Amino acid sequence: MFLAAAPYFQYRFRTDEWAVKNFQSAILSVSTLTNLVGAAFLANRQHTASYPFRINSALYLNAAVLGLLVISSESFLHASTTSYLVFLLAMVALTSWATALLQNGVFAFASSFGRPEYMQAIMAGQGVAGVLPSLVQVISVLIAPPPEIVTADPGIDNPEKGTAAFIYFLTAVVVSVVALGAFVPLIRRHNVMVENRMSETLAESMASIEEAERASRKVVSMTTLFGKLYWIAGGVFLCFTLTMFFPVFTTKILSVTPSSDANALLQPAAFIPLGFFFWNFGDLIGRSIPLVISLRHRPIALFGFGIARSVFLPLYLLCNLHGRGAVVMSDLFYLLIVQLPFGLTNGWLAADCMMAAGEWVEESEREASGAFMGLCIVAGLAAGSLLSFTAAGV
Repeated sequence: MFLAAAPYFQYRFRTDEWAVKNFQSAILSVSTLTNLVGAAFLANRQHTASYPFRINSALYLNAAVLGLLVISSESFLHASTTSYLVFLLAMVALTSWATALLQNGVFAFASSFGRPEYMQAIMAGQGVAGVLPSLVQVISVLIAPPPEIVTADPGIDNPEKGTAAFIYFLTAVVVSVVALGAFVPLIRRHNVMVENRMSETLAESMASIEEAERASRKVVSMTTLFGKLYWIAGGVFLCFTLTMFFPVFTTKILSVTPSSDANALLQPAAFIPLGFFFWNFGDLIGRSIPLVISLRHRPIALFGFGIARSVFLPLYLLCNLHGRGAVVMSDLFYLLIVQLPFGLTNGWLAADCMMAAGEWVEESEREASGAFMGLCIVAGLAAGSLLSFTAAGV
């Protein structure tokens, strides 16, 4: 959501060259580092974990943060660049803590069923979560297009930008509230499943379902899991490390059609989120492919594929960076040859690694393996976000 809103944040930081140049990498770094610390902390709290509680807490926190972003799009518009950047990074940090809670809870929750297709469904849901924000951003900009005066004088306020952002952030609030409602029947099913797994004697000796679940939970160290999953964990780590370069490039690449001749969809305010949409659409498709084509029984091949994805990064240099001109003068090349396949390979590799993890550990270790693989994803995101600063000046 924060990445796809790049045009709006560029507008809010328009008077500060440093902020415009670095806010994307700053968002990525704060997000992934907070997420990494949170995921590591939660991964080491297996025995006392209540995964439904973690999921619910994350959804409530997200809804609150998104509500503040909705307010900020209509109020405090004259706040200084520094103040708004601090506010934005604070919001990013809070949502990243929520993400740590959510990923830890959801991956463990899905892994406990011992069904690879359930994990694939979670990965597909994350793909939808990538497509939706960029699509909403494109639509909101088309509904409230920015007037030409913005490009002429960056010091002039643009109420239409705030309208588009208001629609965008409000949509995210609605999605969070709907997710909260949708999770209620899942908690009920989870409780029934736990009750059925426990013997009547054990269940009666426990004060609650949570206590019964914790009593049957096997605590597994991270080193033990890494010893069984190092190729798979390395594959998903490399996958997301490379992926973190795409947001930095995407915010810098413009349509090859001059602004004076371009329609509304090819203007920067819509074209940048359109680039995010194509990458995330490819990612969504890729997350469904493991149901048909899978290498989860060949972990070394998954790791090798993670390395091979690095070939996509030089392709961004052939596109229209900062509007300076492209080596390949085609928007279709950028959207269909660079963004879509890069996203597709990310989705396929990530989903296949996550599905594979549960098949290379014992049944009693599956729940812990789900949280461990979530930690590997976050570690890859953190490494990639820090490395993405090397591309900030491109």
